[in-house]
Amino acid sequence: MPGRYPVTFGEVELLGDLDRPSGWVISKDGVPQSYVDLEDPTYLDFEYVQLMAAVIDLLDEGPLDAVHVGGCACTLPRYVAATRPGSRQIVAEPDGGLVQLVRDQLRLKSVPRLKVKILDGRTATAGLQDVSADLIVLDAFSGAAMPLDLATSEYMGDVARVLRPDGTLLINIADGKGLAFARRVLATVGGTFPHMALLADPGVMRGRRFGNLIVAASRAGLPLTGLTRRAAGGITQARCVYGEDLTRFVAGAPPLNDGDAVVVPVPPPGVFG
Repeated sequence: MPGRYPVTFGEVELLGDLDRPSGWVISKDGVPQSYVDLEDPTYLDFEYVQLMAAVIDLLDEGPLDAVHVGGCACTLPRYVAATRPGSRQIVAEPDGGLVQLVRDQLRLKSVPRLKVKILDGRTATAGLQDVSADLIVLDAFSGAAMPLDLATSEYMGDVARVLRPDGTLLINIADGKGLAFARRVLATVGGTFPHMALLADPGVMRGRRFGNLIVAASRAGLPLTGLTRRAAGGITQARCVYGEDLTRFVAGAPPLNDGDAVVVPVPPPGVFG
């Protein structure tokens, strides 16, 4: 089972977790892409995934209609299926070879009420019905870079079309020194969703090192008190920034639009060991 596997867009490596016999990592070009524990889908190894789960846990109780743009090993869909039984979920993942690998090796078929579409995020979202989702998660990367077409004002408009009025958007951003890209993404999201929060490790939040930042957004409001408490009290001890502090963080950064020439940040050498 461990080893290198060809997929549609290159090659990935499947690695076992020496500390957890049922834990597996999918890595591409030396960059860890996904971690799953086949026996315990509520175990989340990556810190940024823990932050996303903290947001999801604070949403209204009960099953969710969720859309995940970016699939890999489907860590969060497995988590939602386990913590919110009855949830209906759609995953958009353009790499059909990767999806087949996860089906064959990582028990993807065991996740109830999960539908995987072999499509890119823009195409998959365009095909979804209006006001059909409680939650949309954008966690799509090409290597270690976020696809720019998933961070534009035009795409945010389509995401808003699919979300219910009280729905929640979660975005995983990777950025480094200065956080210029993160600020532009926040400016873009804020043009459509008036309620936003940013969660990240304090060092990443200050732009001292490259890492993941999580954006939570909604048109109806966010559980900010709970988010602040969960972020500070979790294993990651992250910061949660919102309101005037977040406005100052964005500091007039321009939104992203289709066709903009933008250099998407990539990690410096050695970040992933």
